[in-house]
Amino acid sequence: MSILAEIQFGREICGDLDAAEKREWLVTNGIGGFASGTIAGTATRRYHGLLMAALQPPATRTLLVSGLDETVHYLDSSYSLSTNRWASGFNSPSGFLQIESFHIEGTKPVWRFAFADAILEKRVWMEQGENTTYVQYTLVRASGPIELDGKVLVTYRDFHSATHGGPGWQMKVRPIENGLRIDAFAGSVPFVMKSSSAFFQPRQEWYRDYLLPAERIRGLDDTEDRLFAGQFHSHLEVGQSITLVLSTDLNSSLDGEQARTSQSNHEWNIFQSWQKHYATTNPSSPNDEPGWLWQLVLAADQFIVKRSLPGNPDGCSIIAGYHWFGDWGRDTMISLPGLTLSTGRPEIARQILKAYAAVVDAGMLPNRFPDAGGGLEYNTVDATLWYFEAIRQYFSVKQDLKLLNELFPVLAGIIDAHVRGTRYNIKVDPFDGLLFAGSPLVQLTWMDSKIGDWVVTPRVGKPVEINALWINALQTMAGFAKLLVRPFEGYEKLSAKASKNFEKFWNVERNCCFDVIDVPNAPNDPALRPNQIFAVSLPVSPLSDRQQKAVVDICAQQLLTSHGLRSLAPSEYGYKGHCAGGARERDAAYHQGTVWAWLLGPFALAHFRVYKDRSAAQSFLDPLGRTIYNTGLGTINEIFDGDSPYNPSGAIAQAWSVAELFRAWQLLGAAE
Repeated sequence: MSILAEIQFGREICGDLDAAEKREWLVTNGIGGFASGTIAGTATRRYHGLLMAALQPPATRTLLVSGLDETVHYLDSSYSLSTNRWASGFNSPSGFLQIESFHIEGTKPVWRFAFADAILEKRVWMEQGENTTYVQYTLVRASGPIELDGKVLVTYRDFHSATHGGPGWQMKVRPIENGLRIDAFAGSVPFVMKSSSAFFQPRQEWYRDYLLPAERIRGLDDTEDRLFAGQFHSHLEVGQSITLVLSTDLNSSLDGEQARTSQSNHEWNIFQSWQKHYATTNPSSPNDEPGWLWQLVLAADQFIVKRSLPGNPDGCSIIAGYHWFGDWGRDTMISLPGLTLSTGRPEIARQILKAYAAVVDAGMLPNRFPDAGGGLEYNTVDATLWYFEAIRQYFSVKQDLKLLNELFPVLAGIIDAHVRGTRYNIKVDPFDGLLFAGSPLVQLTWMDSKIGDWVVTPRVGKPVEINALWINALQTMAGFAKLLVRPFEGYEKLSAKASKNFEKFWNVERNCCFDVIDVPNAPNDPALRPNQIFAVSLPVSPLSDRQQKAVVDICAQQLLTSHGLRSLAPSEYGYKGHCAGGARERDAAYHQGTVWAWLLGPFALAHFRVYKDRSAAQSFLDPLGRTIYNTGLGTINEIFDGDSPYNPSGAIAQAWSVAELFRAWQLLGAAE
């Protein structure tokens, strides 16, 4: 069994340090942990490392194993496989020069190192459900054996920080059967480095001042120290493999081949689920689809994680993005259909929908699960409304009346809470049926940038997408009530009222929607933003056909780029075409012109609704799909610059970027 390696690079990329460092790989374990790095082998971010363990899944992510420095001895010569950047400005060693090729096998990064006439392959993957990383070396070709030596570099820190070791920080490193055990300090979670075919020796030596260039660009602490905690040695004949096991599971399996097969089977099962679903919804063969779509099937799985919730210890959630995001209510509900239903895994959608029902409070879904403990944060107006749309899409696939009957009281309670009023002035205006939300210094919509007390995109009032979602939720509830033979007239009456008054959003002068209306002590906000596209892309549109076309056209003319929609038109005051610099500069640009990839899916669906041209609609999506060969390999970035050439930025893998691209492409492919 094998999975086609769609993403491949030769020496033209691997031998160019800058080009190789820009391309990052990612493997995950289904409980929030991950491993990640660059093609070059350098760690350019604080989030790069071989074992980023989720100690309280999917949270408390802690970097334990920073990396490996390997050296091969062959035919009386030595070759370094690793590459390090130092604060001094030097790069040493330069193992990237030995990389003949690199490819992604499923989700597993694979390097082929060439020295003299020999080829050594290196693979990295994680065990699903465990904080365990496997690193496997296979001598593919040689005229004799090699000796492989390596240094295991470790730390023990929160994934948002950087390590600066000192004489007082001496981890306890001791031999165990087949390897070494590390106890960072009293009360820490122990972890191991093991192998069935390598010899380990404990060490205790700090290597200082590694440079993290991506953090320097982001205006953050850009150097780090690592502890050389263990040295390994192995002898390899041609055709033989050695597998290193890096794990918090003290009894993790040492069988590298079995572990690799297990991961390949996991990926193959994901493909089979997608192909089965595809066959029931699309007239063409999945083999006719572009290679990037196949890769996104696997990318979708990387965001789905286990999450224990009240009354549901086996619940699931969705990581919003890698490397630094946790699971967010808004991102989860927007991403759920594309990550689960479009990939043929509705059972996961069911788990997530049930899990979130248990944490609805005062008619609201939580926006964020804090990564370091603490209470749930209920500071979102749209996550709850996206919940209705996620359930609607799930029901359209499964016709699951049992779950619908179970969730209906929760949904009814949400509507009632919004009518009565809940946190942060979220309430229905009794005069027009539209939804008002917001209070000073609190950001409730997805455009949530805030720097100190500066609210970058204040949207207090009645935001356009919130009310499109509100009307969609009311119509959804009316439909659910009819199916369950429950009173539905109230939902239809409120929906009709809100739909009629949605005309207040129409800006006659610009022939499009205001972004926010009924702004306290201010006029309606005419800024050209992409939020109005949801008034066309959602199943229920309160706009006339003429208005829908006008919205699509103005978004196409001023917001559309190859990789998504700008968050603000270039002609608007405050537009920023680049999202770069320190935290303040980046946050100031985040929703002021930065391109968001996830918006391209709704735009393509809205375009098809208006123009009925499936080929044209899909053509908007293809350039974004082909970005899987850049930055986050095999996945889709969070954001891009608003100005050409639309350089990628933000998280290298974003759940809603992958989900909405995948969902839109498949819906368009199945459209009549």
